[in-house]
Amino acid sequence: MSGGDGAQVQIAPMEPGDIAEALAIQAQAYPASLQEDAAVFAARLALSPSFCFTARRAGAMAGYLIAHGWERANPPAIGTLTGPAGASEVLYIHDLAIAPGARGLRLGERLVARAFDAARASGLCEAELVAVEGAHSFWHRLGFREGHSPAIAAKIVSYGVGARWMQLEEISPA
Repeated sequence: MSGGDGAQVQIAPMEPGDIAEALAIQAQAYPASLQEDAAVFAARLALSPSFCFTARRAGAMAGYLIAHGWERANPPAIGTLTGPAGASEVLYIHDLAIAPGARGLRLGERLVARAFDAARASGLCEAELVAVEGAHSFWHRLGFREGHSPAIAAKIVSYGVGARWMQLEEISPA
């Protein structure tokens, strides 16, 4: 599929060798308080590699999505290296970032669609995330709704002011 500028876009599984490029995009997309280091990226990728993808244009990474199976209503704090606290009950979208020069090409939606396909194939039919930096409107368009509870509010404090825990009750086919 081509972007608006005609550049070919490829969505592919994320590999450990992709982490350095993903960190560069993360640095452009998020404030320092939300940036994680290579060890955290590697731990998340190792947790559920079948749910992590990259988008490339002309060979260069233009975006990435890191997701994994996780326990329902238990978002991990930023920077944690721990494995799941319980059973993988939902697809947890940990991080989605698009390089500034590739925004507007619908890469985020394409990355999420690939993760949803993988989740359904693994028997996961719900998804959760913490929206930061005003991204909640993007996630609303994909069907996510905000959830509220004192327990969740305490868990997402590390994500900063304005962070919103969101859930999708049914991952539907694209």
